[in-house]
Amino acid sequence: MYRLNIYIGSGAVLLALVGLFLWVPQDTGTGLIVHVRRQVSIGDALAPTIAFTLMVIGGVLLLIEQRKHTSTEVELASFFHTGALVAVIVLGLLLMRHAGPGLLLVAEEFGATDTEYRLLRETFPWKYTGYFLGGVTMIGGMASLSAGRVQARTVLIAIAVTMGLIALVDVPFDDLLLPPNGDY
Repeated sequence: MYRLNIYIGSGAVLLALVGLFLWVPQDTGTGLIVHVRRQVSIGDALAPTIAFTLMVIGGVLLLIEQRKHTSTEVELASFFHTGALVAVIVLGLLLMRHAGPGLLLVAEEFGATDTEYRLLRETFPWKYTGYFLGGVTMIGGMASLSAGRVQARTVLIAIAVTMGLIALVDVPFDDLLLPPNGDY
């Protein structure tokens, strides 16, 4: 298993470095951040740069990890764990996509609003509903699966991380719509 980790970690680092230094500069039209007429926007290169940087970090962590087991046997439990991770991600993405419009339908039933979601997607709380619920579900769910149990601390950390991501991604940019609001 240790040798397999070396191959996977090396491959991840190599692929990420090629992406960072060859693909991103050649394929993106703008830099990481774009300044146009005192307006700050996210550039085309920001998302792939963050993704490749995280890939490098993951690959390096895998390379420096010391395993006591050298067995290459694959256990059935790892398949169930992977299936549970995929289920948590799918649930989080479904919440991210449908929580805002779903909450609006509930609000319409109580007479709180009578407009469509597309017109409200840039206003509080509609702007953050799907992103927040989906983010907390994915972060908290994956952390709970790794720990083997759900803890209040894990949920609080998931809430804090999601709110931190909202503050980092949404607050500095006036014209940015958090996912999936740009699709409506």
